[in-house]
Amino acid sequence: MAGVSKAEPEAETELVKDSHSREEKQGLTLGAQVTDKGVRFRCWAPRAARVDVVLEGRNVIHALSKQADGYWTGLVPEASAGMQYRYRLDGGQAYPAPCSRFQPEGPHGPSLIVDPGAYTWHDDRWPGVAMHGQVIYELHIGTFTPEGTFEAAIERLDGLKEIGITVIEVMPVAEFPGRWNWGYDGVGLYASAHVYGDANSFKRFVDEAHRRGLGVILDVVYNHLGPDGNYLPTFSAEYFTDRYPNEWGQAINFDGPGSGPVRDFFIQNACYWIREYHVDGLRLDAVHAFHDASPVHVVAELSQAARQAAGPRSIILVAECEAQWVQTIQPLAKGGWGLDGVWSEDFHHTVRVAATGRSEGYYNDYRGTPQEFISCVKRAFLYQGQRYQWQGKPRGTVVSEEPAEGFVFFLQNHDQIANQLWGDRLHQKVSPSVYRALTALLLLAPETPLLFMGQEFAASSPFLFFTDFPPGQLANDIHQGRKQFLSQFPSYASSAAQDAIGDPSAPAMFERSKLDWTERERHAGIVALHRDLLRLRREDDVIAQQRRDRVDGAVIGPSAFLLRYAGQHGDNRLLLVNLGPDLDFRPAPEPLLAPPSGRMWTFRWSSDAPSYGGPGVIEPLTETGWKIPGGAAFLYAALDDTSKDTGKTPAMASPHEEESR
Repeated sequence: MAGVSKAEPEAETELVKDSHSREEKQGLTLGAQVTDKGVRFRCWAPRAARVDVVLEGRNVIHALSKQADGYWTGLVPEASAGMQYRYRLDGGQAYPAPCSRFQPEGPHGPSLIVDPGAYTWHDDRWPGVAMHGQVIYELHIGTFTPEGTFEAAIERLDGLKEIGITVIEVMPVAEFPGRWNWGYDGVGLYASAHVYGDANSFKRFVDEAHRRGLGVILDVVYNHLGPDGNYLPTFSAEYFTDRYPNEWGQAINFDGPGSGPVRDFFIQNACYWIREYHVDGLRLDAVHAFHDASPVHVVAELSQAARQAAGPRSIILVAECEAQWVQTIQPLAKGGWGLDGVWSEDFHHTVRVAATGRSEGYYNDYRGTPQEFISCVKRAFLYQGQRYQWQGKPRGTVVSEEPAEGFVFFLQNHDQIANQLWGDRLHQKVSPSVYRALTALLLLAPETPLLFMGQEFAASSPFLFFTDFPPGQLANDIHQGRKQFLSQFPSYASSAAQDAIGDPSAPAMFERSKLDWTERERHAGIVALHRDLLRLRREDDVIAQQRRDRVDGAVIGPSAFLLRYAGQHGDNRLLLVNLGPDLDFRPAPEPLLAPPSGRMWTFRWSSDAPSYGGPGVIEPLTETGWKIPGGAAFLYAALDDTSKDTGKTPAMASPHEEESR
């Protein structure tokens, strides 16, 4: 056949041997690896009788050699970076590569040969990030800017740095079908989506973030693949299994027959993003849907491999786990999975019920009481094995000595905003005063806070569920599935509400979700609130401890509570949060309101400051006790009692409106 080449096995072995040093630096053993002698290809197709590499437009078809365990490999001297290729199975149709580094025409098109060594990095001295002290900012590249690209997102990094963000969490960027998508329908797991830029755009974004002192972690989806453009089953039926349920499609085969190469595929993917893109860690989507009965859970194996891939850099690995398994962040040596953080849905759900007064759907098991807030801050999870009425079974695991920084708190995220009829944000559901008070709680709690893009300036744009599948059965099924999902909320189950649920494939769903950055200037007060609170969080020695075991709390009213942070030698902090009406707490039979011996409470900060859009500060502490304004948060510090020298009593410390500027 014209154009067909096949190197002899002996010659091929020598060529591969000559290029080992370069490939070891690359780390990835799957896909197309550029060497000094050409390009080495390797894929897993255990049931194929023949696998060829087809170079697009080159009239070159190269037969690969079969190795053990169903792998096929071969070095193609004619191939080089910049060329496009596909794999042809058994002389039939040709398909994009499972481990393609880039898909210029989308998931159905040819794969691009990319030389990762061609990009020049500028972050040699970047040490990486550890979990303590981080403030995470979740964003979706397609809607973060009007342009929806990595290059445009770079222009916004300085603004994030300025308010106090330390780590950017990028929603999934794996190649997906269509012009826009949340990213959780990814199918080309090794390819950064071409709609966001070229093959190096994500690298430039990470590089520029590091130059500004910002970390970047990537949201990855290893519990399912999207419904369109997934060619993995074409190469092997062992990638997926029906032995476990999965609400998003077939479950990944992590523990059944043929699962070894499957595990390797996903673990190498995690290492790939860390090694080749220099990301500072990963957010693992829905780890409760990782079904694995192996002696070593795949997440534990992944966490160990990812840290090895990072080398001397420190990375953070964070899990979304609806089941709230604390083993996600327990050490490998103790049978845990060795991750650094796990999302706390309980905190969000309590916030939502307290703010809106509604506990329907999956908010059914929350009351939004002050005690729930205190318990969340002190215990991280509210449900640690109790029966969960909504699911009809126990939920959660016991939290013991795990550090506060290992639990991620948020007022909202991509899911929780979109899982509503209108995709509106929390500040649009509550009074500005309550929103400011909740923001103070989030940013001063010892747990790791996460903000969703635009939250820092009270963005008016919704975040809706959007896809871009062509009209047809799949698009219709997704629309109907969205209606069914939202019907778990009785208010969204009515016929009128169901009719109002937008079609995810409608372009307007994507366009309306884009941020309007002019609001950052127009909403300067809420930006200042976030900036000042984050400055307090990192500069106040007591708050910055992030110690659950040094925080106590008490309920002081139907919608009011306090948190007391213990510092060294009586250097305490007192955070008062009142989400309800004015509270006259006189007398004050609560010992946590008493200042430490030899000290007095001194006013530090209030969410009512006019610079935040507040009505003005009325200090709660009076000569006769505590009168706490409604919808507000206040921070006090326990300073040395100088009343004997000044003639003032501790209760008469002068109020002021300093905002820690």
